[in-house]
Amino acid sequence: MAAKLSSGNTNGLGPAPISEINVTPLVDVMLVLLIVFMVSAPMMTVAVKVDLPTNNAKPLTEKKPPVTVSMNGEGKVFIGEKEVSVDALIPALRSATQGDMESRISVRADKTLSYGRVIETMGLISDAGFSKVALVSEQRQNR
Repeated sequence: MAAKLSSGNTNGLGPAPISEINVTPLVDVMLVLLIVFMVSAPMMTVAVKVDLPTNNAKPLTEKKPPVTVSMNGEGKVFIGEKEVSVDALIPALRSATQGDMESRISVRADKTLSYGRVIETMGLISDAGFSKVALVSEQRQNR
């Protein structure tokens, strides 16, 4: 609790009112809330326990590598090592994935290339029905 001792004239009306806010109770409450949320937050993310049925199927071990669409600094488009035109991109992708629309498509683009050009190409791929399209970047080297 805070109090202010007045040394000034009060004109006989009693002590002067305190115009400062005591923040100690506010800090106490905030610290208690912080501790409560820190303790309860991990408990809120626990997954729902489910007893799954069993079967005799073998686990899926086949992991196909993604189909890589590359764009160089000049804006030329490649599937793997083969250059394709923008008009032939979707048919070439369908051929490379054997028509599997769930295949992963990795888009690699030169950093000097326009952002809009990269998004246009990704939009074409997505509009064609490929749902797993991702951008590829290099990991920054520690200096």
